[in-house]
Amino acid sequence: MRPVKDPAPALSPVTVSLQDLRTGRIPFPTLVSAFGPTSLGILLVRDLPPQFPTLRTRVLSNASHLAHLSARKLERLTNAQAKYLVGWSHGKETLRPGVVDQGKGSYYVNCGFYQDKNRNTTTEAEPSPVSGKHDDEEKQWEGFEEYTAPNIWPDEEDIAGFRESAEELIRLIIDVAVLVAQACDRYAIKAVEGYEDGYLERVVKTSTTTKARLLHYFPAQEKEGVGTNGDVECSSCDDNSNRKDVDEDDWCATHLDHGCLTGLTSAMFVDESTRPLNNPDPSKPIDELPGSPDPSSGLYIRSRGGQTVKINIPRDCLAFQTGEALELITRGKFKAVPHFVRGVSADAAGSIARNTMAVFTQPNLGELVDRERGITFGEFARGVVSKNTA
Repeated sequence: MRPVKDPAPALSPVTVSLQDLRTGRIPFPTLVSAFGPTSLGILLVRDLPPQFPTLRTRVLSNASHLAHLSARKLERLTNAQAKYLVGWSHGKETLRPGVVDQGKGSYYVNCGFYQDKNRNTTTEAEPSPVSGKHDDEEKQWEGFEEYTAPNIWPDEEDIAGFRESAEELIRLIIDVAVLVAQACDRYAIKAVEGYEDGYLERVVKTSTTTKARLLHYFPAQEKEGVGTNGDVECSSCDDNSNRKDVDEDDWCATHLDHGCLTGLTSAMFVDESTRPLNNPDPSKPIDELPGSPDPSSGLYIRSRGGQTVKINIPRDCLAFQTGEALELITRGKFKAVPHFVRGVSADAAGSIARNTMAVFTQPNLGELVDRERGITFGEFARGVVSKNTA
């Protein structure tokens, strides 16, 4: 059992308004504070479009509804050929080496619809994810179904409006990500030698491999021989080797996003004992708790200065952080943000779940991310996926 701890000191990430992003009025010192060598590497955006709060509530509520569908229905939403990175995934990924992650369920969406509403559908004749064009080069990327497979949506009678609201929220997040990318480019063109002007904006705006992940962190459970990560299965832990790590990052282990720029909603904490979840009423979203019952639970990042910092994202904001592909492209000048999620203590948890959404913008599969070694994003991503698959 992990006792409830006082939260880590909360350093404040840089916050900017959507309007200032649109007009390019972010002062350069603010960009340095957000992305520079001593920064947290994360930017919050406020004053979002008026539909954002409703969309966030609806989509994050649906994460709980989805996780409570029957095993038969959830199985229909999985795609083993896509390495469980399209549709529903639970117990198919590793929390850390030797530890199967049973503590959260994920629903993955290929976001090609941002470019073309017919992409990633069962009836599409889609262009290559390599270049965004129809060509024979597609054959080179057989085995990358995690980026090319059609999305698998829950039936309307199970969760009404699931697809419509998810796609609308994802589009909104990518729209804002384009503006954040412009700000990143303004910083990088001055601070990073050899940086391609407008690179990140181009990637975010034109990528056909962007992926969204709707996450449901199951309520913590106390069970003999396991931590608070649901049904964690640890195949390589001795009695002491990983116990501290299991306590600190039990919901999502320390990692780097492998794309370029990640957009994040604030987390929704819900008490799943207050109403039935297997027959959702879209007109009645789940009641959201004011916050986590455990003040130490939540998203943590390791700053560019090496400090571990708890990040509190307001409900009416989106957060954006940089990923590993951008670090490779800039030869380490634009650092990725290591981060983890700490679960709710079993004493405080009860039936408390955590829902959130992340949107990963990333280069097309054939785009070089390491020019010296000639490594494409597809090759780089293949290694990451292989490492993370249970």
